[in-house]
Amino acid sequence: MMDFNERSAYPHPDEFTVMRPEYTELEDGYFQATITITPFRVTGRSVTKAGARRAALYEAAKTYRSYHPSYRVESPYPDEFVDQEGIHWRRVPEAQREQLGDYVFIDEDGEEDYADIETMLMWDVRPAPVEAEEEDE
Repeated sequence: MMDFNERSAYPHPDEFTVMRPEYTELEDGYFQATITITPFRVTGRSVTKAGARRAALYEAAKTYRSYHPSYRVESPYPDEFVDQEGIHWRRVPEAQREQLGDYVFIDEDGEEDYADIETMLMWDVRPAPVEAEEEDE
């Protein structure tokens, strides 16, 4: 029986989520988030600090997978969603992702375009908040 709590030198991605990133504003207008769990370090780039942090956490998961091939890296996005700018995104079928990208969307010209998760994180794509029908208390 395989021990699913196997240990490695590399920290589990959840351990990075509780660490506070160091942010650097880059010359190209992007932000870089660096999260360190000595001696390991992950970085992510995005147009916002929050996006850079999410990109760094995604990198932590991908790096962890290189140490534990059975670890499944989850997409930080739902399979289908509308972002904060009203653009509809849909996950590409797994068999086509390597050639097309992870998600398909319709660009400003009405053309279908594709992006991988790293690019979406760099652009700071975020699902629009779902309107909750809760009463204020």
